[in-house]
Amino acid sequence: MLQIIDIPALESEGPRSQATLAYEVIRSDILNGRHLPERKLKIQELAVELDVSPGAVREALSRLVPEQLVVSRDQRGFVVAPLSIADLIDLTDLRCEIEAVALRRSVERADRDWEANILAAEHRLRGQVVVIGTDEPKLNPAWVQTHAAFHTALVSACGSRRLLALHAQLYEQSERYRGLSLHVEAPRNVSDEHSDIVKMALARDAENLIRTTIEHLRKTTALIVAAASKEAIVPSA
Repeated sequence: MLQIIDIPALESEGPRSQATLAYEVIRSDILNGRHLPERKLKIQELAVELDVSPGAVREALSRLVPEQLVVSRDQRGFVVAPLSIADLIDLTDLRCEIEAVALRRSVERADRDWEANILAAEHRLRGQVVVIGTDEPKLNPAWVQTHAAFHTALVSACGSRRLLALHAQLYEQSERYRGLSLHVEAPRNVSDEHSDIVKMALARDAENLIRTTIEHLRKTTALIVAAASKEAIVPSA
């Protein structure tokens, strides 16, 4: 019989903690747009800024490569992963497929707690304004957080840790593009879209829940593509 055991870590707690700190801060800065696409991430500068060792920064950047937030280029070190319309469309297509699987599994395993979590998440989301600022409007960080929690609640009953992790990773990668939708004015009531999604979820109508959610996701992508084409914000490929 195969026996799985825990192997004690050989490295000290200090370096591991530094690498984790660097990973979390750099990752957050990329997702929030502080580190712009294709910016070179200089290990020594980041080490000084974060007050950690260069080795901790290097480990953190290496961990961000498989998440497709950082690119490692030969002889050039690490850079923030670029954005492109082609990548966004590919990302959206994959996200819609994963969303469909996770939503269908969640409906199959749904219970009262799942319903309550969805209702609570929508209620919190309704209490947040989407955009703040007038001279330089930007997405409200509180809305961004509660919006992520809402979409997580919808798939939370899928019963697969790996599926939830993949869902979260694709969601976060798509968030790098969301701010671009602010550059296009379009008649859209996102709050009503969320309400429609909740109605389908509570009715345990998997097919219409999937259809409504995918339409919701693709509307955002369409706005970003329109913004990019109009403003030449990101390259097409």
